[in-house]
Amino acid sequence: MFLSCSRGLEPLLVQEAAALGATEVREQNGGIACRGDWSCAYRICLWSRLASRVLLQLASAETTTAEQLYAASKEIDWPGWFSASRSFAVEVAGHSSALTHTHFAALKVKDAIADRFRDDHGRRPDVDAAEPDIPVHLHLNDALSTLSLDLSGGSLHRRGYRARGAAAPLKETLAAAILLRSGWSTIAQGGGALVDPLCGSGTLVIEAALIAGDVAPGLARERFGFQALRNYEAAAWNTLVEDARRRRTAGLEKLPPLLGQDNDSATLRAARRNAELAGLGDRITWSVADLSTARPHGEQPGLVVTNPPYGERLGSEAELIKLYSLLGVTLKQHFGGWRAAVFTGRPDLGPRLGLRAEKLYSFYNGDLPCKLLLFDIPATDAAVASAPAGGDDFANRLRKNRKHLAKWAKRSGVSCYRIYDADLPDYAVAVDLYPTPSTHLHVQEYAAPKTVDPFRAERRLREALAVIQQEFELPTSAIHFKIRKAQKGSEQYQRQDEREHFLQVEEQGCRLWVNLDDYLDTGLFLDHRPLRRRIQAEAAGKRFLNLFCYTGTATAHAAKGGANGTVSVDLSANYLDWARRNLELNGYSAQIETRRRPEGPHPPRRGAAPARHLLVQADCLKWLAEQAASPAAPRFDLILCDPPTFSNSKRMEGVLDVQRDHVELIRNCARLLTPRGTLYFSTNRRRFKLDQDALADLQIADITPQTLDEDFKRPPPPHRCWMISLRGPGQ
Repeated sequence: MFLSCSRGLEPLLVQEAAALGATEVREQNGGIACRGDWSCAYRICLWSRLASRVLLQLASAETTTAEQLYAASKEIDWPGWFSASRSFAVEVAGHSSALTHTHFAALKVKDAIADRFRDDHGRRPDVDAAEPDIPVHLHLNDALSTLSLDLSGGSLHRRGYRARGAAAPLKETLAAAILLRSGWSTIAQGGGALVDPLCGSGTLVIEAALIAGDVAPGLARERFGFQALRNYEAAAWNTLVEDARRRRTAGLEKLPPLLGQDNDSATLRAARRNAELAGLGDRITWSVADLSTARPHGEQPGLVVTNPPYGERLGSEAELIKLYSLLGVTLKQHFGGWRAAVFTGRPDLGPRLGLRAEKLYSFYNGDLPCKLLLFDIPATDAAVASAPAGGDDFANRLRKNRKHLAKWAKRSGVSCYRIYDADLPDYAVAVDLYPTPSTHLHVQEYAAPKTVDPFRAERRLREALAVIQQEFELPTSAIHFKIRKAQKGSEQYQRQDEREHFLQVEEQGCRLWVNLDDYLDTGLFLDHRPLRRRIQAEAAGKRFLNLFCYTGTATAHAAKGGANGTVSVDLSANYLDWARRNLELNGYSAQIETRRRPEGPHPPRRGAAPARHLLVQADCLKWLAEQAASPAAPRFDLILCDPPTFSNSKRMEGVLDVQRDHVELIRNCARLLTPRGTLYFSTNRRRFKLDQDALADLQIADITPQTLDEDFKRPPPPHRCWMISLRGPGQ
């Protein structure tokens, strides 16, 4: 026989097959070769937790042509193995330089089987590609072709308990291997419990129950391939099944405590359903809970095992860092004396756990190389374990800031504000509070320079996240973590995630949408709060222009302040739609205009009144230059120009550099001002220098201190801001 398995499971499968009675067991790539009688074959199909298929090898031959493959296949006495009333199908695996088309190779084997039946009995069996009675397996190893009967009748990872349509990140065979390598069998025999704090659809917990309860993994399967063979010994099989049922009944009575928890209720419902189908509905405790609430289950130390998300999307990198950091904190604080097993497709994130792995094993999850990290967590004093490891200075500063700013925010009517902004050099994070109405924190790490020891930076971040979670007593899902670093090229426009989860906040009577996950910024620049407040106070009866408008928060404030009309310009369709939603949230309708033509300002459509709140999708530099050059362009009483430091979007005709281009920007804005109009020009570029000489004909005042609220009064200021107007006669 050849027992196939996932890569990395071969050494474990050697031990298992030998324990099930196989002889001459030899480890090979992707499985093991062995010998055994029919009782052994039945036993392996019923009891193997690790094998994917059990293949009975019938013949091997050198085949360099399709005709040779056909001839070798027809020589096998197929009618001696099964009757013509049975259906069959041919599956092909492996590679051959001669037989490169696997479908064609399968077709030649099918024809050979059908012709052998026709020659011997005058009747051929039917082909059923979906659910054949007899699965035939062809393995191509260059010129060597091996034909086998699949005694398992399909992959053995299909235990028969997974609800239809329910996906799982782990196959059951791989989950069993993780548990066996983690020493779960010994832990369970000693009465130790099992906890999976990120259980998903529950595969690890259910497989743990089957192992601890001495339940044959094939007991719930409806059929096996060997049952359709002529030499099937039903009595021998039934004896094995009855013995397995007795062992299951006895084993489940001794089942240790098992807990699976996840913060996704829909996923956990699938886990419960899977457990019910496995006959374990009342044997496992399931809990909808956050990772931070994970605690030991049962009365003595056991195994905490989990398979964290891999984060294949680029934008989830920061969330993964947060997850691994807080997982490590939870393990150290609450699972002293336990063994921990973390199976990960991101072994580079292992150091984020802050634990030293005692053992490490390599597996493959499909084609993805993965690692199983095993930790023996040292027991600690309860009082010590309840406090975050390190971070006392950060905790004290965070607590002090929080107390002071909460009082200020309540007096000032401010809801969203910054609590901490790299106040201590060792803890380079920014922490923003968003009540929506439940509390959410937006945490950004300022990426450490290359001169900083990465292990020290990892430790500091882990301490900071632990302190933040403990101080605010928030679930992991309410802490939205990002890594802030210098953006290059198109990086500045990339989404961070695809959750599309928008929350409402309120500011100065305006309701606004924020998104704490999908983008580097949330849609609301907190440091510009005083400037938006100022615009709202000055907007009554005026026309307002918002350049590089982003999500239109300043436009919403202007509308709330009674602006006579607004025009907001940005290149991003996503941000303009966000701006439209912000306006509509406050009761104002808006029209989005997509600029395609290079000439002059767009006139309103014939018969249509000009929109009171117009959102223009256009390259701001180009649009502004066109408007400034046109005598027919509208004039504005209030203009906000808050350009990015740098932009090179593919949709732009050039590259924007605010230091280089600010004079032209300001001059073109000034050309659109009414005689008594005001331009607010702001930039967050560090070391920016306004060219006063080149703008000497304009009246300019640096109002930066007036645009900083209490939560941003830290040097250096997060932005610089100037109030600019036209000089009157004699000025």
